[in-house]
Amino acid sequence: MFDDIRPYRDDEVVDVIEKLINEKGLQASIASLKMPRLYQVFPSLACTIVKWSLKIRVQKFHNIEQIQIEVAKYLHHLIKSSTAGFSFSGMDNFDNTKPALFISNHRDIVLDVALVNLALYKSGISTVEAAVGDNLLDQPWVADLMRINKSFIVKRSEDTKRAMLTASKQLSAYIHDTVSNRQQNIWIAQREGRAKDGIDKTNSALISMLLLNKDKQTPIADYLAEINIVPVSISYEFDPCDTDKAIELAEKEATGSYQKKAGEDLRSITQGLVGQKGRVHIEFCQPIQGDYCDSKAIAAAIDKEIISHYKLYDSNLVAHAKLNNLSINDTVLKLLNKRMENLSTAQQHWLLTMYANPVTAKQNLQL
Repeated sequence: MFDDIRPYRDDEVVDVIEKLINEKGLQASIASLKMPRLYQVFPSLACTIVKWSLKIRVQKFHNIEQIQIEVAKYLHHLIKSSTAGFSFSGMDNFDNTKPALFISNHRDIVLDVALVNLALYKSGISTVEAAVGDNLLDQPWVADLMRINKSFIVKRSEDTKRAMLTASKQLSAYIHDTVSNRQQNIWIAQREGRAKDGIDKTNSALISMLLLNKDKQTPIADYLAEINIVPVSISYEFDPCDTDKAIELAEKEATGSYQKKAGEDLRSITQGLVGQKGRVHIEFCQPIQGDYCDSKAIAAAIDKEIISHYKLYDSNLVAHAKLNNLSINDTVLKLLNKRMENLSTAQQHWLLTMYANPVTAKQNLQL
């Protein structure tokens, strides 16, 4: 029933790894990142080196847990090299002995869920199965790579409304079965696509999808208790992709559209992982419980938790002050100006806006 979307199981790991080692696309991607000069001049040689390196490094992996432990080591290194500190709190806000559906704001393609997983791992809590949209999986090997690390597929590219509804029902059933029956944590972003403008808003259509599996006789409160939604608020001091996002937002404003370039998602993933992020904080919020009237009310409750627990940094406060002609911390303004030095006036406005919007959201919450 779920074989085409579920993560791979332990008994599939060895075969999938063997398949990945021989994937030319994966070899080329690693070679272009790790040895760009050699790959440019002798691509076949670079790919061969990558293939044999992979063979040696992955021969110890025979189950999912071994892969996750290795990923955790990489994340520890990544946090040391690309952040000024990673913190998390709120573990006492929810019953961590009960499986949860974590719904977070979405700023980074890969790192959001990776950091949620790291916080859970450090707290001795089972890591999540993570939702990943098939729009990011343009090559079959990319899907294999995600599914071998506890990711499941969200079908967003179906051709007809009927097919989309069928896919949504399958996804809803899978999430409920995973949390309620298989007792496994899940993570999904609050909306499709990153919040490039800094506005963290849950798409009510996501909640409607989650409720598709609910029997008509089951009260919403009971179903919410079964899937156990725990909002998660993720705050980055600086966004490594902020200039790219500002360029995209300015172009959309000017022309009404933006055309992604080939390989843009992969570049965003890489930049998001290795780029400097300053301080990063994750707050686990109160579970969403009670008898809500509809999907929009549940989405609003998630938004309230995420916004109220969002950690504002000087980068947010200074950008908001700059846009509203208030007094400004010159030191932080210099950092923002440095990031904007190659941007047009319109692009600079959007970069400041994406940092300022969380401040505005908090202010509006207090009105």
